[in-house]
Amino acid sequence: MAFNSETAAIRFGTGLSAKIAPPASVDDMLARLKGPDAMAERFPIGHFAQVEELMEKIRKLNKLRREDPDKRVEVQQRIGKLRNQAQRQQIEWLRAHMARSIFTEDGLRERLVRFWADHFTVIGKKSMWRFAVSTYVEDAIRPNITGNFAELLKTATFHPMMLMFLDQVNSVGPNSVVAARTPKRGINENLAREVLELHTLGVDGAYTQNDVFELAKLFAGLTYRRKGGFTYDAKMSEPGPETVLGKAYGGYIQDLFHVTDFLDDLAVHPDTARHLARKLVVHFISDDPDAALVAHVAAAYRDSGGDLMATYRAMLTHEAAWAMPAEKVKQPIDFVTSSMRALGVKEKKFAELKWKKIRTYVIAPMGLMGQMWENPTGPDGWAEEAEHWITPQGLAARIQWAMTVPTQLRSKLPEPVALAKTALGTRLSLELLQACDDSVDNADGVGLVFASPEFQRN
Repeated sequence: MAFNSETAAIRFGTGLSAKIAPPASVDDMLARLKGPDAMAERFPIGHFAQVEELMEKIRKLNKLRREDPDKRVEVQQRIGKLRNQAQRQQIEWLRAHMARSIFTEDGLRERLVRFWADHFTVIGKKSMWRFAVSTYVEDAIRPNITGNFAELLKTATFHPMMLMFLDQVNSVGPNSVVAARTPKRGINENLAREVLELHTLGVDGAYTQNDVFELAKLFAGLTYRRKGGFTYDAKMSEPGPETVLGKAYGGYIQDLFHVTDFLDDLAVHPDTARHLARKLVVHFISDDPDAALVAHVAAAYRDSGGDLMATYRAMLTHEAAWAMPAEKVKQPIDFVTSSMRALGVKEKKFAELKWKKIRTYVIAPMGLMGQMWENPTGPDGWAEEAEHWITPQGLAARIQWAMTVPTQLRSKLPEPVALAKTALGTRLSLELLQACDDSVDNADGVGLVFASPEFQRN
């Protein structure tokens, strides 16, 4: 294994910093990951219950508006204030998310949280649900990235955000009690399809359309109740058993444990091991992954029964994981946070940025770079291919950000040559070094560093 501390910080972390030492070894990286989650405590993000509370207030106000038309204008104003409150809270959670990457000593954790949140993508499709994505990540993803994949799979699948996003909440078995009472309601295959195709086996996995339909029947009953959260409603479920991937689940009695049994089996399926291994390697290392590395990671996953720490160790201890030159293009969130980290943005300064400036310096530019915060185009999340990110518009937006925003984040910019050495280490080319030395002023030189091809890649 050719461990390199700079590569560890850039490829598997959130970037190099003048003040925060890079990892000393793979053991160091994994020990930090397994240790206390210091950044979650230091920069807190709320939980789904907080958004639910705002949703409930809006529901009550809508009821009042229907019952008392004379209060329509007043109620609408109050609803507007609650929506604005939720939007500002979402931006504060973005600030916390970014601060965790900028100031962490445990960059692998932050990158893995983003990886798994993208793997289990949710999008808030309704009103206030748009503001709850960060809470889903905090509830379902972040606490489970160092355990067994089966637990992560179940927690993500059962979270209200996933159930709402994939229209599972109204899915009822064709022969269920609810279907008999309300014949217009029926089965929905969205969750079943995405669990098999995206979350576990992969698009080329060993499943059929009939498996999707049978799994949708098995999933019938998974739903969300206002105030009650996730629940399993046996009256919505299909009388069993359902046969999925050649095995029968369920029976005369419908219960959640039939679903959890299936997800436990699915988590250790060989196709799941291959799919997850490839996704990890593609995300961190190469769009065209080394076949031996993928096989090595898949074997570790399979042999450990889906243990994620064993899977990460297998990836990090394989020589191909440290290959150069760097091939992966940073996604906009990684580009922005690693820039701020290298720039040495002060925690106090970052915390004091008004929410409108967060929109101006972060949300709007990232949108121009192709990554609207918490709003990917579909359930498969963000693209990995370099070609998706390095487009004329996307590259222009990165250059524009590099040339203009750093001056807003630090009152006194670092000297360009020093910044280049901090941000890139031994990746710094002689051409970029000379360009920094020849720059007209610090702002121009800093922009050259962040806009450089060397900095754009992990």
